Amino acid sequence: MESNWVDFKTVKQSVTIEQALSHYGVKLKRSGKELRGRCPIHHGDGADSFHANTEKNAFHCFSCQAKGNVLDFVAAMEKCSVRDAALKLKDWFPVSASRNAPLPAAKASADSRLAREEGGERGERNKPLGFQLKGIDFAHPYLEARGIDPETAEYFGVGMFTGKGSMSGRIVTPIENESGELVAYAGRSVDGSEPKYKLPAGFKKSQVLYNLCRATEETDGTVVLVEGFFDCIKVTQAEHACVALMGCSMSEAQEDQLSAHFRRVVIMLDGDEAGRRAAAEIAGRLTHKVWVRVVDLADGIQPDQLPLAGLQQLLNGLR
Repeated sequence: MESNWVDFKTVKQSVTIEQALSHYGVKLKRSGKELRGRCPIHHGDGADSFHANTEKNAFHCFSCQAKGNVLDFVAAMEKCSVRDAALKLKDWFPVSASRNAPLPAAKASADSRLAREEGGERGERNKPLGFQLKGIDFAHPYLEARGIDPETAEYFGVGMFTGKGSMSGRIVTPIENESGELVAYAGRSVDGSEPKYKLPAGFKKSQVLYNLCRATEETDGTVVLVEGFFDCIKVTQAEHACVALMGCSMSEAQEDQLSAHFRRVVIMLDGDEAGRRAAAEIAGRLTHKVWVRVVDLADGIQPDQLPLAGLQQLLNGLR
C-alpha cells in the first residue's frame, strides 16, 4: 500500500518541469525564466507556442491550451490521471519524503498565503486524523431521500454514524485533503437539532476542496464546482468529476488548487442570490487561469435537488 500512496505536494516540490521535459527528450529554447518551443503534447505547428516557466514550475501551450504544473504535464503526455502521473514521477525521479524542502518562490508564496487562510494559529494546516469512524450506515433512509444510492454513499464514506461521540446520530461526511488524507468529519443533523452541520474545532475549510483527490482521478481535465457535500456526491453519481467549496465563497487556496488540477471548471452553485453573486465573482477570478462555464440554476434549486437523469443531461450538454 505504501508504494501506491502519493503526496502530490511533495512530488511537485521534488520534480521540476525542466526535469520532466528532459525525461521526454523535449528540447526547448531558453528565454529568461522560460523555456519555449513546439508543444510536446499536441505536436502542433506553432514553433513557439509551448512555454515552461522554470520559476513557477508550470507550463502553458497557447495553441492547445494545455497548462498546469508538472503533474498536469505528465498526465497530458501519458494520457493518465494526475494521481498516476504522480506515481510515475516517483518512479522516475528521487522524491524527497520531507515536507520541509525548499520551494520555488511562487510556490512558497502560495503556500504561505494558504497557511494564513481562516486565521489558523501560527499558520498550522489541517492535520490528518489518527482514527476512522466505524459503524456507519451507508443505506440510511435520509440518504435515499436525498437521492444518494448505497453504493455511492459507501464510495464517499457518507452515512449515519451509530457509534458514540460528538457525531453520534448524525450523517457523517469524511473530508480529505489534496493528498487524500482524512482531516475531518462533518456531521449533519437529521432531526432538526443545532448546529445543522458540525465540524471539528479548529478545522480550516478554506484550505480544502471537498473531494479533490477523487476528482483528479476521475476527470479528463473538467470539474464541476458546487457548494455542498450532497451537491458534490449527486454530481459524481451523475458521472461527472466534482469538488465542493463547503460554502459559496472561494479562498485563494481553493483557487490555486482548482487551477493546478483542472483545465476546465463548470461552476454550478445554488440558484439563489448568494449563489449567483458568488458564481460571478468566482468566474471572474478563474477565467484568466482556466476555461470557465457558469450554470445558472432556477430560483431556489440546488444541484442535489435535480433528478439524476436531468442532472446528467444538463452536464452532458456542456461537454
